[in-house]
Amino acid sequence: MEFPDLGKHCAEETCKQLDFLPLKCDACEQDFCKDHFTYAAHKCPFAFKKDVQVPVCPLCNNPVPVKKGEIPDVVVGEHIDRDCKYRPGKKDKIFTYRCSKEGCKKKEMLQVACDQCRGNFCIQHRHPLDHSCKRGSRPVSIAGCSAARASESKRWGALNTLSSSWLAQQFSLVIATFRT
Repeated sequence: MEFPDLGKHCAEETCKQLDFLPLKCDACEQDFCKDHFTYAAHKCPFAFKKDVQVPVCPLCNNPVPVKKGEIPDVVVGEHIDRDCKYRPGKKDKIFTYRCSKEGCKKKEMLQVACDQCRGNFCIQHRHPLDHSCKRGSRPVSIAGCSAARASESKRWGALNTLSSSWLAQQFSLVIATFRT
């Protein structure tokens, strides 16, 4: 009792503990000890002013606004009955892009458009020769496609050979430095 003016007594009726570091409730403006400073611990009559919560619909995960004095469970129930966008029986279609090739009924998840005719095709008919593409700068023959594929594979093969030989050379340099 050397410093009787230091600290404050807890405002909770059952506590009245002298606390040197009291906490002030931001709703009722009273001082409380560490055990009673929460709204629930001291049964704050003004907690509704500060403790505002927005419920979330469990189906569509959207916030549901609740007005003052309304029960959140009732408002969420009304939202589910009237405004909820979630429909359990209705599923979104995954395969929506239908092939433009005549007679083909396949559908794809992703759009595969031809660069020449701008049509949408399945994986099987994606190349211009496979769907008999008639638009574009010039028609490509089967031999032309084979030549283009062969030149592309040679280019990648040369690049892979170059990179693998370079990698082997770098690896041998690293090993040589460790041996010394």
